[in-house]
Amino acid sequence: MVRKHLFKKLPAPSPRRSQHKTLSYQSILRRSTFIILGALLMAVGLELFLVPNQVLDGGIVGISIILSYLTGWKLGVFIFVLNIPFFFIGYKQIGKTFALSTLLGISVLSVGTFLLHSIPVFTDDLLLATVFGGIILGMGVGIVIRYGGSLDGTEILAILFNKNSPFSVGEIIMFFNFFIFILAGFVFEWDRAMYSAMTYFIAFKTIDIVIQGIDESKSAWIISDNFEEIGQAIIDRLGRGVTYLNGEGAYTGDDKKVIFCVITRLEEAKLKGIVEDIDPSAFLAVGSIAEVRGGRFKKKAIH
Repeated sequence: MVRKHLFKKLPAPSPRRSQHKTLSYQSILRRSTFIILGALLMAVGLELFLVPNQVLDGGIVGISIILSYLTGWKLGVFIFVLNIPFFFIGYKQIGKTFALSTLLGISVLSVGTFLLHSIPVFTDDLLLATVFGGIILGMGVGIVIRYGGSLDGTEILAILFNKNSPFSVGEIIMFFNFFIFILAGFVFEWDRAMYSAMTYFIAFKTIDIVIQGIDESKSAWIISDNFEEIGQAIIDRLGRGVTYLNGEGAYTGDDKKVIFCVITRLEEAKLKGIVEDIDPSAFLAVGSIAEVRGGRFKKKAIH
């Protein structure tokens, strides 16, 4: 009753709210499109490069490939069935949007492996299959992760184990895949296990590139008494905006100005040169950023 009463008092939706609703639908469509694309790319990497050459991926997909080989059942069946528990875990632990995005990706991946299974493989060369299969696989997984989904329940399982263990999520996934590759050595041949480890490494690096981009952004924090001169030099010589933050030294209690700016990986060396020229004793910290949105990150023209 209270909820109904409050609902009646709400004002009529304004044009701006209707526009926001339209944009949200566009966002959902865009997310779904890229998740489908990523899942199809992974299916291509599996069925046209890796699986026919008995090369594995890690995680639940790796286990599915082994089970498919031992039983003769379709790969897509195991990928879908084995990931169902992680869909419900992801729904409870991470959220509805992530769970639905994951379900969409896994469904498309499973169907994609069915459709591509009868298509002739691109190459029988193990090295070429490993390299190109790993790249295509990594591109697909990276796209899905970037748009809020997952194609393998291993990450969710690792997050749960991480809460009650001294190991990081990455270490848990690495241990899990280590045992999968050992199992692959017994089921297939040991050279296939080594090629599988190579595929995993290539895919891992490709995922990083897809998520972070080739032109990776970096954040820079600079503490110097010559903050105005350094800040102006960054603006003039790099064309990047800077922000001055107020700081206080915990040991001395002195007030400090902290320069914050975002640059690309290619500009890092030039930034270090600017700071070194003006104040060799300045504190400088540079870190990687996965994504930059809003603000005035776009580079200004340098005169």
